[in-house]
Amino acid sequence: MAKVVPLFSGSRGNSYFIGSSGEGVLIDAGRSCKQLEQALELNNVRISSIGGIFVTHEHIDHCSAIKVFAKRYGIKVYGSQGTLEALEEGGKLDPAIHTQVISDSITVGNMQINRCNTSHDARESCCYQVVTADDRRAVVATDLGIMTDCVREIIKDSNFAVVESNHDVRMLKLGSYPQSTKKRILSDKGHLSNDSCASELSEFIKSGTLRLMLGHISENNNLPDLALNTSLNELIKANMRNGIDFTLATVPPETMGQSVIF
Repeated sequence: MAKVVPLFSGSRGNSYFIGSSGEGVLIDAGRSCKQLEQALELNNVRISSIGGIFVTHEHIDHCSAIKVFAKRYGIKVYGSQGTLEALEEGGKLDPAIHTQVISDSITVGNMQINRCNTSHDARESCCYQVVTADDRRAVVATDLGIMTDCVREIIKDSNFAVVESNHDVRMLKLGSYPQSTKKRILSDKGHLSNDSCASELSEFIKSGTLRLMLGHISENNNLPDLALNTSLNELIKANMRNGIDFTLATVPPETMGQSVIF
C-alpha cells in the first residue's frame, strides 16, 4: 500500500515521506534533526525504512536536517550535481555522508525515483516522482517560479501530487516584505501563486491525477482557505467536484499523524 506522509510544509521547513510500510524515501529534510525524528515517529514511519533523502535544492528550509540526520542514520543523500555541490560548499553535508547525483532516474530498493528540473532561484533545483513497487506514482512539486512542461508532464503521470500554491499576489504586494523579496517571489525563479496553481489543476485531473494537495503555503502572504478556495473556484468552473471527481486539500505546516494513501 503506497502512502505519502507530508511531515512539514512551508517556509519553516519541508519534508515528505513517500513509500510503503516497508520502504520509502524522504523528499527534502527541512527543520532540525530532532524535529524530523519526532515527526517520523508521530507518523509511524520507521527511520530504518528510509532508503534515501532526495533533496530538491539547497535552500535551508529543504535541507537543514540533512547534515546530522543523514550521518546519524547512515542514509544516502541524492540530488542534482548543482544541488550537491551547493550543499557541500555551504557546509550542509558532513564528509561522512554518502551522496549520489541523480541525473534522470534511479532505483532505490523496489522503487524508482524520477527527476524533473524546476524553475527556482537555486543552483540546479528539481522535483521528484516516486514510483512504488506496485506502480503507484507520487510527485512533490513546490518552489516553482513557473510551471514548466516537464513539471506538468510528471504531475500528469502521477496518481498523487503536491503542487505549490505559495502566495496570494495581492497579499504579497501589500505585505511587509522588502520590494526585492517581493520581486524575487513573483519572478520566474520564485514561487507559484494561488492563481497560477489553480489554472493548472483541471488538466492534471483530466489526465488522471485525482489526488492533489496544495503545498508550501506562505504563512505571511497566504491563507490555507484562500489557497484552497482559489483552486476550487477554478475547478468548479470546469464542472469538477471535490470529493467526487477528485480530492483536493492543503498540506498543513506540520502533519499530526496523517498520511495519504494513493
